Amino acid sequence: MFVQRPEALDFRHQYLKVWTLQPSELLPKNWRPVPEVVTSLSNPQTLLAVVSPESDQSLVPSPSTSADWAKASCTEIRTSPSDARSVTFSPDGYTLASGVGNTVTLWYTANKSEIQTFAGHPGMFSSVRSVAFSPDGHTVASGSEDSTIKLWDIDSGSEIRTLTGHSSGLFSIAFSPDSRTLASGSSDNTVKLWDTASGSEIRTLTGHSSQVWGVAFSPDGQILASGSADGTVKLWDTSDGSEIRTLAGHQDCIRSVAFSPDVRTLATGSYDYTIKLWDTASGSEIRTLTGHSHVVNCIAFSPDGSTLASGSSDNTVKLWDIASGFEIQTFSKPMDIVLSLAFSPDGRTLAAGSRDYRIYLWKLA
Repeated sequence: MFVQRPEALDFRHQYLKVWTLQPSELLPKNWRPVPEVVTSLSNPQTLLAVVSPESDQSLVPSPSTSADWAKASCTEIRTSPSDARSVTFSPDGYTLASGVGNTVTLWYTANKSEIQTFAGHPGMFSSVRSVAFSPDGHTVASGSEDSTIKLWDIDSGSEIRTLTGHSSGLFSIAFSPDSRTLASGSSDNTVKLWDTASGSEIRTLTGHSSQVWGVAFSPDGQILASGSADGTVKLWDTSDGSEIRTLAGHQDCIRSVAFSPDVRTLATGSYDYTIKLWDTASGSEIRTLTGHSHVVNCIAFSPDGSTLASGSSDNTVKLWDIASGFEIQTFSKPMDIVLSLAFSPDGRTLAAGSRDYRIYLWKLA
């Protein structure tokens, strides 16, 4: 279904002119689609069509993703007496790691049973805020409020080393695609890059004027994104640590950042209750996703890049169609604030860590 250009609509009779085409049919070359979605008048949450401004020819997409996730089953892992501030899947998808209290716990995704727990961040103020699997699957890293990062050997369960250098607590950590570098964002307003083999600090990236809450490597490893409480996102060249550009547009703190698998898009979640999509090449804003009624704490792209998941302090998880910006699904189990999100490598399971001491797992049939 396609919409005629706005200037061609007849508003005197208060109708919207649409055309229904078969999926294989193309628009005539002299038509120009508008960059909007078409929704049902009776139910604005029903997506009827998406039209793209990129070409004079376009196809009617099938919004099957929404229907699939609407039928997803949901199971729970109880993490009491602490909440799961961070969740991440192993590269093979068989294991889920979670930061629970001041420990890291590994779970079998198949039966939700506990494999082992890594305990090495002692003290009252040492909660694990971020966990990350190395892409090679051999190591789990944990970033803590105690300002340290620990690397753990998956096979032996032993601590490999502790990375020290930040002067305040960690909010976010991320491995480079080749597993050789670890990035960390801290409340000391800096980002640090670490050599995972030696544990030595490679360099410190400065430029943010407040806490750094989110870091993410681009899938090709060439760019590092950092989101800060100063309301900006910075893109860094990982080869030399130079700043590429600063993205400004949110009205409040940046809570989370994530790259699309094709590197072309960066998503940011904010305290202003919105998500923004950015063109990484130009730094221009693509669109703003609105729908949450509180802080957007976490975001994650599906492995195929077609869907973005967002978790919020409004106690919901939302799924968004990246091509259109349309909200396609909301999960609102009886959960509390959503603190963390992760898609499984095959894209068929979505994990969410909540403040109600549970990890929720939605799985496609």
